Amino acid sequence: MKIRASAPTTFAIAVLWLATIFAFAQEPAPRFNARTMKGETFTKESLKGKVVLLQFWTTWCPYCKQDLAIVEKLEKQYGDKGLVILAIDVNESKKTVTNYLKEHPRTCRIVLTEDTNLAARFEAKSYPVYIVIDKNGNISDEWRGPAREDSLRNLLRTAGLSVD
Repeated sequence: MKIRASAPTTFAIAVLWLATIFAFAQEPAPRFNARTMKGETFTKESLKGKVVLLQFWTTWCPYCKQDLAIVEKLEKQYGDKGLVILAIDVNESKKTVTNYLKEHPRTCRIVLTEDTNLAARFEAKSYPVYIVIDKNGNISDEWRGPAREDSLRNLLRTAGLSVD
């Protein structure tokens, strides 16, 4: 026995789904300040016109370590094409992160929790978490948990970055 939704039900579900996507895509990113370990400073306003990928991570997270190569690859491919990646290490000391980076170097910008309000703003409590902000400063999409390369590329694509 096949169960089929009626045309009005299917239409209503589609409208609700599209309305949810549209509402989320239009949500402005919160104001933020972030200072990298190298001393660069960023705000929501200073990043207008760029696609921003926020990665919330920790040194002890196996999924974060697994995703590291993917994030670095995206940085190398799109860093000069309008992508800014801020990798926010959550609740670890500068010493811990510095020691980790000696063994696992990263080219993307590293931000510590003490140097930003981003982890609190996006309620990053399990890792990794990815938030994408579009060129207009709106939250475009998010991904919580380990990501595949194609998943992250799709997130960037939805924010308007021209991704191969």
